[in-house]
Formats: sequence, C-alpha cells, structure tokens
Amino acid sequence: MSMSSQASKKSKPAKQRPGNGETRLSEAPKPRPALLLDEHIVEIVSDSGEGAQRCGQSFGAIAARLGNGIWTVEIIPAEIRPPPRSIAGASGNRVRLASYRVTNGGDEADVVVAFNEQVLLSRVRTGEIKPGGIILLENMWQNDRDETIAAGYMKVCEEIRAAGYRLYEIPMEAECMKYVPDPRRGKNMFALGMLCGIYSLDAEIARAQVRFVFAKKDQKIIDANIELLDAGRAWALENLDLKFAVPASKTSEPQVVMNGNAALALGVVASGMEVCAMYPITPATSASHYLSEIFEKVGCVVHQAEDEISACAFAIGASYAGKCAVTITSGPGLSLKQEAIGLAVMGEIPLVVVNVQRGGPSTGQPTKAEQGDLLAACFGGHGDAPKVVLAVSSIEDCFYSIITARKIAETFNMVVIVLSDASLATAQQPFPRPSFNEGWLAPPIDQSAVPENALPYDWDSRTGIAPRFIPGQPGGMHCLTGLAHDRLSHVAYGPEINEEGIRQRSHKLATFQKTLKTPKVFGDKDGDLLLVGWGSTCGAIEEAVETLRARGHRVSSIHLKFLQPMASGIGDILQRFDKVMTIENNWCDSLDEDLINEENRRYSNLALLLRARYLVDVDCWGEVRGQPLKPGAIVKAALPKLEKV
Repeated sequence: MSMSSQASKKSKPAKQRPGNGETRLSEAPKPRPALLLDEHIVEIVSDSGEGAQRCGQSFGAIAARLGNGIWTVEIIPAEIRPPPRSIAGASGNRVRLASYRVTNGGDEADVVVAFNEQVLLSRVRTGEIKPGGIILLENMWQNDRDETIAAGYMKVCEEIRAAGYRLYEIPMEAECMKYVPDPRRGKNMFALGMLCGIYSLDAEIARAQVRFVFAKKDQKIIDANIELLDAGRAWALENLDLKFAVPASKTSEPQVVMNGNAALALGVVASGMEVCAMYPITPATSASHYLSEIFEKVGCVVHQAEDEISACAFAIGASYAGKCAVTITSGPGLSLKQEAIGLAVMGEIPLVVVNVQRGGPSTGQPTKAEQGDLLAACFGGHGDAPKVVLAVSSIEDCFYSIITARKIAETFNMVVIVLSDASLATAQQPFPRPSFNEGWLAPPIDQSAVPENALPYDWDSRTGIAPRFIPGQPGGMHCLTGLAHDRLSHVAYGPEINEEGIRQRSHKLATFQKTLKTPKVFGDKDGDLLLVGWGSTCGAIEEAVETLRARGHRVSSIHLKFLQPMASGIGDILQRFDKVMTIENNWCDSLDEDLINEENRRYSNLALLLRARYLVDVDCWGEVRGQPLKPGAIVKAALPKLEKV
C-alpha cells in the first residue's frame, strides 16, 4: 500500500529535479559489483497503512530463506490512526540481516527506505540512522500541489544532505503508476523489489515469498504484486550505484521463521494445553489470533472473554476441571487478573499466565517495549501468594518456555507467570524447526478412584505438594474454597492451620527451586564487571559483552530465566566480580543527576531483587525509550564502570 488518499489527490506526477551528484538518477553510474558485508541493518518506514511493515517482514523472510541470520523490529506508532505525514506516525520495520546468527536488532540503521520525509525525520531525530547512512526517499512530494508540503520536503532534503547522509530521491509513485492505476496498492512491493536488487537476493525466492504473503488473495492481485516486485528490482539495478551482498551461512537442519507471539502460540499447542482464555490487549493479541487459526484443528478452544477477569476465571475453571489452561495478556490485564490468580494460588490449581509486557503505567505506551512488570509478577496481589515467574529471552525460547511452564504448573499445582514483551512479540528470527516430543504433552486425566481417607490437601510435610483431585474422581468430592482452609478443604480461621497452609504453599516454591540449574556465565567466571539481565535483553547484552571483551575488558554476563525462585549459585557468581550491574528495559534513577543520591535512588526491578536476596552492591542501568535495548548503548553504559575499577 502507499500514501493516504488525501495526499494522493493533491499530488501530480513527479518531475526529475536536478540535485547533487548523488540524486541525478538519470545520470547514475551502472551498478558496481556487489560489496560483501558481514551484516547490514535496513529500515522501511511509512505512514500507517502503507505496507512498510509487510515490506520489512517479507524482506527478512526472503533473507532467512536464503540462510541469512535475521532479526526484525517493528516500528509502531503509539496511536492507532496517527495523522499522515507526521513525525509521530512513523510505521515500519527494521531488519538486521547477517552472515551469522543474530539475536537483536543492532544499533543504527545502514539503509533506510522512507515513503515521505516526515517519517524519515522521526528516525533521524531519534538517532536511529548511522552517520553517513544511505536514505532512499520517495520524491513525489517535491512537486506536491500544496506548496507547504513541497517546501517542507525540500527543506528536509537539504537538512539530510547537510547532516552527511547519502540521500537518493526515488520516483516510487511514478514508477508504480506504470503498472497499477493506484500506487497506494503495491508501493511496498516496489520497495521490496528495490531492496532485493540492492542486496542481491534471489529473485525467484522473492517471488515465492510474495505468493506466500498474498496466498489468500485473487491470482490477479498476486500477479500484480509480483510485477511490482520485479519492477522495483529492475529499477534499482538500472538506476542505483548500490549493490551489496550478505553471504548466507547454510544450515543443515530445517529452520522456521516466526515472531515471538506466534512462537508462544505454537508452544501452547505443543505443551498439550487445550484451552486459552484471553481478552484482546496490545501487544499480546496476535498470539490469540494465531491460536484462533490453528487451535480448533487440533481439538482445542480459544475463549475470548468479556474482560480480563473473566478470561482468568475461565482458565482457572478449565484447569480445575483437569486441563491446565493458559491466559495471555499484557501489563494492565495482569493487574486485573490478580485477585483470580490469588484464587488459583489458594486453591492450588495449575495455571499458566503469559504477560507480554508493554510500556506503562496505566495505558502507557501500548505499542512500545518495556520490562516494567517483574515486581508485579512476583508480588502482585495481596497476601502471601507464591508463584513461579520465568522470562523468555528469544523467539525460540518463547516456544519452549510455554512447554516448561505447563509442566511446572501441573507438577507443583501452582501458577506460573511467563514474561515476554513487545520486543519479542513482533520480532522475527529463524531457529531450528522443533521436532515433536511426546514428553511435552500433559499426561491423561486421572479418573481412577481416590484412595480411601485421602485428603484434598494432603500436603507432603517436606515438599508441600498435595495430590491433585480432578472433578469426577470417585471419592474425591470436596468443596473448593478461596478462603483459608485445612487439609479437608474446610474453611479454617485458626492461627495454626492458616500458618500451615501458607508454609506448605511456600515449600512448593522452595522444592521447585531445588530443581533449578545455576545459570551459565557468558565469558570468564570472574572479572571486573558482571552484567546481569533477564528476558528479551539477552542478545543485546551478550553482544555488548563480546564487544567489550574484544577491547580487552574483563566483562562477563549472566542471564536469568527464573526470577522467582532464583537458582542456587547466583550469589557465588556475583561475589566473583568486582562490580555487578543489571541491564534492564525499566526505570532506574541515575546517580549522575544532582537530585539523586544513594538514599533516594530508585533501583530497577532486577537490581532491587538481587540486592535484597544476596546483599551485594548491585548497580543498575536501564532505558525506557519504548524500544529494544541496543548493544552500543549497553557498551556505553558499561564503560564508566570499567574506568573506575
């Protein structure tokens, strides 16, 4: 898709306007031999609805099919329908492609394709484009009938050149009109073709990807989009002096490419859970959309409840009936579910809760990334309600962690909260195709008679675990209550029995903790600085550590999968380093500010937990810019700590 209908009515066919040597396209030199690169970062940005996201996703998928390592990051405006041609309305995709496996979106972009100069400005002003980077800009606005728009376009182009960027003004609108009457339908495919030509991507694989994307459309639509793809590729090869190649590393094992929410959904299927209850909420909703397309085919149910509370209660009811269920939400939904989660804790009903975190508080930044819900996941609700909390660190981990969460929930009759976030929800990455394992699935429901004199909460005095009674088991009838209760599930207000119930539920968490392995140290086992992270920051942190170590610094990292409880051995690792600092995508005060000192400083979520548990002087650094953390920013944050060693 292309520009807004309003802008289309005001525009007329673009004329070639002489610029500097870089932008006289009719005089552009013939394509050079491809320059070999280890990696490149490409962004495609447009107004919302113009198809830049689809263009970026398709570009990444084509590269992945060829064997490149890729990582994509969606660029999403905060508003559902932002004004067209506005800096705040930039929508699109970032694609990092490499000749090796990549685990994050990288630092600044090398190449940007922009459908208008205003969305381009949003990327320039936020420092998202590498100094001297290449910009391919739609030039239709230079002759817009609205003189203000035309003048604004000219001014931005002058600023871009003055800043040292390599600007190419591209007649995308005019070229697309040679093939389709309405360039709004297909300009993104022309841009995709240009990128395939620039990066030497196989033309037939690109056509196959377009057929896949439009598989549900009429053949005429598929043919038209392929024609635009080929036109864009041919135009770039004929008119641009840009020719790159990022060699692929062929793998012997089959790969799949998907985003984090799709991986979560597939993990739900693979785990054997048969019920997902949720209420739509950004950025978690696409997980339920994906499940809705495939779940019924395997005999399962997606229940869209009337609100978050009902969704959680529905999932608890399904779990109580014998089938562990999952409810998927984001931060505000997790808050609404807390009372029902407390019921599952008290009733000792297995439940998996997935929280795809976003910016907050309140409505916050629904489309932006943040890791602000760790403490809410661990300690949300009222009273003592122990829950297992784990965080996913990659697209592949999104798949396998759901299987793990179901096993934990049913083994220990507990609530397990899985923390993902917007960074992973929409990012794409190839990983080895999972081979189905029978061990992933839940065992059949036990409907055998309950042993005589067995109690509904016959807690094991050492582990705190009680047998799970399934409704319908002969001899297992009892009244489930959310009130404090004894081993017979009778309401009990006595001090001894209340304390016994709390003790046994706490012992389950301690029992599970005994099963955890100590996290591996990335780098040397001791040194000057240890970086500690959790969740989606893993790839960026480890890349930053590699950069610092290559410069001669004694830096390592650990990444925590389980946040509650934490594995044994973490305290010993922290003690082996002179300095420890957490890297998180949530807020912490900086001691560089005049107002902040050691007595009033607020620490980031994980730093607070580590300081309390291990009594170690843990420093912290974080950003809440609504975007994934970058390796370069982490390097910059770590260097001052190393200078003081």
